[in-house]
Amino acid sequence: MRKLTVFNFTTLNGYFKGLHDDISWHMHGSEQNQYSVEMLQSGNTLLFGRITYEMMAGYWSSANAVKNNPQVSEGMNKAGKIVFSRTLEKAGWYNSTLIKNNIVDEIKRMKAMPGNDMAILGSGSIVTQFADEGLIDEYQIMIDPVALGSGTPLFSGIKQKLDLALTHTRSFESGVVLLCYQPV
Repeated sequence: MRKLTVFNFTTLNGYFKGLHDDISWHMHGSEQNQYSVEMLQSGNTLLFGRITYEMMAGYWSSANAVKNNPQVSEGMNKAGKIVFSRTLEKAGWYNSTLIKNNIVDEIKRMKAMPGNDMAILGSGSIVTQFADEGLIDEYQIMIDPVALGSGTPLFSGIKQKLDLALTHTRSFESGVVLLCYQPV
């Protein structure tokens, strides 16, 4: 059975994005970049909602990304990618597949198939839907040492309590802390 992991970053007060989808507050230091390279080497299939997919495709396929973060850019561009969207017409980023309907049933089917593990990046509404269905095997949350006045909470609209057990921590020189959890 394939494992489904969430990787996200949040503020101290729980926002994974600020007003107007702003994530400029997230610290992208060399240690975090190295962690990204390590995670991309695992061969996980990357999962996105439309907004995160469009943002990631726009940046990681750009000349600026190749110049500033060549290893991460290469890993992001080569990785298998799935975007869940009812409104997107096509998934044009290299090695991407578009799934438009029945995403819960589809992820259940994919988890039961052999293959690489899967990682959801960003995509708060997808995370919430899959968490409510008990489909997520691990949560990797990077907490930035910043608080915002408003934004979107990571688990916005969650319908049930989510009990988690801490399995691993890692501190970065920037003050960012990675917390890894598994559902209880």
